[in-house]
Amino acid sequence: MYNFSEKEFLITGVAGFIASHIAEFLLKNGAKRVVGIDSMATGFQENIDLLQQYPRFEFIHGDLTDLDTCRRACRGIDLICHQAAIGSVPRSVETPEITANSNIMGFVNLVVAARDAGIRRIVFASSSSVYGDEPNLPKMEHRIGKPLSPYAITKHTNEVMAWNFAALYNMEFIGFRYFNVFGPRQSPQGVYAAVIPLFIDACLNNKPAYLNGDGLQTRDFTYVDNVVQANIKAMFSSNPEALNQVYNIGLGGRYTLLDLYNTIAELTHCERPPVHREPRAGDIRDSQASVDKAKTLLGYSPEIDFREGLRRTVEWFVATDV
Repeated sequence: MYNFSEKEFLITGVAGFIASHIAEFLLKNGAKRVVGIDSMATGFQENIDLLQQYPRFEFIHGDLTDLDTCRRACRGIDLICHQAAIGSVPRSVETPEITANSNIMGFVNLVVAARDAGIRRIVFASSSSVYGDEPNLPKMEHRIGKPLSPYAITKHTNEVMAWNFAALYNMEFIGFRYFNVFGPRQSPQGVYAAVIPLFIDACLNNKPAYLNGDGLQTRDFTYVDNVVQANIKAMFSSNPEALNQVYNIGLGGRYTLLDLYNTIAELTHCERPPVHREPRAGDIRDSQASVDKAKTLLGYSPEIDFREGLRRTVEWFVATDV
């Protein structure tokens, strides 16, 4: 286990789903200090409330598109875990200007502030959407196609900027292309909610569950604890070959949306069939991660499989009555 007690961490997007889990892990394992920043544009106050029970947590309500706010957040920090973004493919199709400003300029400002504060290593969230129309499965890091959404463009832009900043400013970056992360605290609320909390909410509350298209499109669904593990390993990696690389972070499996719905229906004892509707613009048809690179260079080893992750997530939804 790593020695967290000597390090001070900055977690961006800390009111969000993945970032709040990373921050909580660090706090539970004795981090010297965890600073979390979030604009609360898409984050949730309950995640901040959960983290504020830890005395070594500090919250900054601010936006990364403001450089002075980034400079304030970087004071005294050793390692940065950048999870903040305006997510969602359909949201980016509707408002590309908001997605581009937040995801690209927020990243640039954070890196500039980190450089000036002497922070060398930044671990950051990219996305499997970067693969675009590249047809081969499983997805491998060195093969990408044309992006299918403004969101995908912002994530690829950040990857390119990271490698450029590493060369120019002697910094260290590790980027993660996430594959459909799910787990406790992922909200079913809002028009851009992810599919798993929506399906669970529908099954538990006898509401219609909507499938975009035929339901045979495939995804690599990845439990959030696996993603936390990857971020921790990246922040503490001492392998020079692991630096300034981008990695797939998934389970390495492939499930249709119908597989997903049927498993959730079984776990929740729901007999209501899903409702099919039109396919969604900008969506990738099939997705599956090759995680060999992350296993080899970072020692990544996803421990929670698809069904067990769904079981834990359903259990949390039932216990919290979301």
